[in-house]
Amino acid sequence: MKPMYYIGLDVHKRKISCWVKDSSGKVYNEGWIPATRFDLDRWMKTLPQTWSAALEATMFSGWIYDHLKPHATVLKVAHPLMLRAIAAAKKKNDRIDANKICDCLRCDFLPECYMAPTAIRERRRTLRYRNLLVRQIVQMKIKISSLLMEAEVIDSTELAKRLSVPESWIRSRTNQKRTSDPIPHYRLGRYIRFSWGSAELSDWLSRQLVSTDRVWSRREL
Repeated sequence: MKPMYYIGLDVHKRKISCWVKDSSGKVYNEGWIPATRFDLDRWMKTLPQTWSAALEATMFSGWIYDHLKPHATVLKVAHPLMLRAIAAAKKKNDRIDANKICDCLRCDFLPECYMAPTAIRERRRTLRYRNLLVRQIVQMKIKISSLLMEAEVIDSTELAKRLSVPESWIRSRTNQKRTSDPIPHYRLGRYIRFSWGSAELSDWLSRQLVSTDRVWSRREL
């Protein structure tokens, strides 16, 4: 029967600190490797058979867990808060943390946490990204709405209310095919907005008043 070797991994974004010990606690190897799949494959070829490994749950643990799982006899993920309570120390660095994880695994003191299957974790990642996009869209809409309110950019309903005319009249006057002098407006996607108090809208209103006075003067004649 081959002896079991125990590996403690302290995972970070760019590198992984590792300790390899046998069941008696004798150090077989220790050091660090770059956090890439290529370097993990090259590192696993140097390991004795058989081996068990443990790593702390971080935001980078998922893909490392999936990559090591087919090759390890046992692969565990440690709960970060419970691990600190068991293996707390004044001195702390990546090398010491990897050594503690290795000893906890070897002595069966490792506080293991649940690791969801790959398919569920990928679905969670997609939903988290969708949630992020939805929150950013809502924040952008609120920001744009406040900017339009500050610049007094209004919609057709509000413009019709201020001019005391039907909203259908406003819509017909914004269609360039129906009138030669349309109301000055902005098109934000499929929405039409008007800049109340702008020089263009004031000039258009003045022209409408002049044309209305001419119609009334002709009727009086």
